[in-house]
Amino acid sequence: MDPFEDTLQRLREAFRTGQTRPAEFRAAQLKGLGRFLQENKQLLQEALAQDLHKSAFESEMSEIILCQNEVHLALSSLNTWMKDEPVAKNLFTQLDSAFIRKEPFGLVLIIAPWNYPVNLTLVPLVGALAAGNCVVLKPSEISQGTEKVLAEVLPQYLDQDPRSSPDLGRIISDKHFQRLQGLLGCGRVAIGGQSDRSDRYIAPTVLVDVQETEPVMQEEIFGPILPIVNVRSLDEAIDFISRQEKPLALYAFSNSYQVVNQVLDQTSSGNFGGNEGFVYLTLSSMPLGGVGNSGMGRYHGKFSFDTFSHHRACLLSHSGLDKVKQIIYPPYADWHKKLMTWALSAQGCTLL
Repeated sequence: MDPFEDTLQRLREAFRTGQTRPAEFRAAQLKGLGRFLQENKQLLQEALAQDLHKSAFESEMSEIILCQNEVHLALSSLNTWMKDEPVAKNLFTQLDSAFIRKEPFGLVLIIAPWNYPVNLTLVPLVGALAAGNCVVLKPSEISQGTEKVLAEVLPQYLDQDPRSSPDLGRIISDKHFQRLQGLLGCGRVAIGGQSDRSDRYIAPTVLVDVQETEPVMQEEIFGPILPIVNVRSLDEAIDFISRQEKPLALYAFSNSYQVVNQVLDQTSSGNFGGNEGFVYLTLSSMPLGGVGNSGMGRYHGKFSFDTFSHHRACLLSHSGLDKVKQIIYPPYADWHKKLMTWALSAQGCTLL
């Protein structure tokens, strides 16, 4: 697939998920852009000096501050801008509701000129992000210094296309890439599904309509693939879990405390997380380990020490106690039997 077509497809899919529409997401992107301008001011000034021989003062006045002002205005006005706007009605529509709703276009392309390469790139970007769009940014190739900063540094501050994100890893080997690519044929791809063998890249993928017997449900995935199996009730979900081999980890997410506890009480797994991911890995006070098919042994902190130690039971007796201990050896008189029975039954009596 052409890399540009692949990028466009993934951006359109990201928009279709609705993740760019909420005000919280838009504000987060604007704040990221604000941090970029604040933390990389000197880098931008140096690039503008390289491209246009602009002084640091002129760069700040004509480019950077104007972009920062746009960010601040958009953040303070975002909720107002997003509200439906009532409009005047005529006699025939007095009982109706008439308003203008501002909806994002979806995927927009910003092509910037070279004369104000920061200002005329980022000011439109502020509007596009505030409006809830996915954006393809094309800085001028003539102002190469500024283009380099925007292309290499700015994406670190914004929600990126997954493939270019430094936070998304790659598949460890060709063998496992092929294995995971085969799993993409299970169920139906709802999100993601793109892959590039040359880069061992597989996009974060959600599979729906997955059947219990399909390969993706029969092995550990170890890749960015999330299969979803539909169930009709919590009891059916617990039954589904219990029919499988005991997992290394089990997570239950619910607004109901009772639901989380029911899953905890009625299932077995190496570790359990309620409304939380694998944060338990950070606790040396808790063991990590499987049960049954998911593994044996436990580690972390003292649990690691105990796992790799033989717990040898030892009992040392003092010499010269033969007469005292003669009672525990036959032949047994009746009072011997009664005394021994009493001693063995008196679990609450311990002499140290």
